[in-house]
Amino acid sequence: MSKPEGNSETAPATGAGAEASVRRPLVLTWRAHDASRMESVRILLTGNRIRASGRLIAGACGDHAAFSASYDLVTDEAGRTKRLSMRSTVESGDRHASIARDEENYWLVDSGSTHMRSTFGGALDVDVALSPLFNTLPIRRFGLAHGTEDLQLPVIYVRLPDLIVEEASLTYSSGADGIHVLSPVSSATVTVDDDGFVLDYPGLAERI
Repeated sequence: MSKPEGNSETAPATGAGAEASVRRPLVLTWRAHDASRMESVRILLTGNRIRASGRLIAGACGDHAAFSASYDLVTDEAGRTKRLSMRSTVESGDRHASIARDEENYWLVDSGSTHMRSTFGGALDVDVALSPLFNTLPIRRFGLAHGTEDLQLPVIYVRLPDLIVEEASLTYSSGADGIHVLSPVSSATVTVDDDGFVLDYPGLAERI
């Protein structure tokens, strides 16, 4: 049975325990299975909070031209996306997008020529096309790597390389063989490590 996203979250660690939960930075890299594309990201974990700076580099493939894209991500103490800034570069030039959630859970989206304020259907997460990293956010927050649960999740979906921002819904179903993910562009059963970071996303990328 699907469980809709709500506003209640497990309380974050505080005090000395929170300080003890700070870990050294991680550097993770994924390589696409069947395309000329890689993603590398530096991640700092503090309890459930994630700060990440990453880059994707892709050759021309299917419906997109060659591009590079960089991002900086900050979540709150519960692991919900707080801010995401992105830049993509294609042959014709650069694009920028800034996405931030306020205290009322409204999202402010600024892409230069476009400004938007919306709840995006109650979304508390952002998913970026072609990026394994962003699947980690709900997987970690809901403990899907260590339990069996079906979850239907509203998200802000960012398409690459044009940085189009739209409302979407993802479905996660965890089980013994991995976590099945149904996104706007794919359906696959992914495997993750003990921290919830993607090891293999069939059809997308594997960690190296």
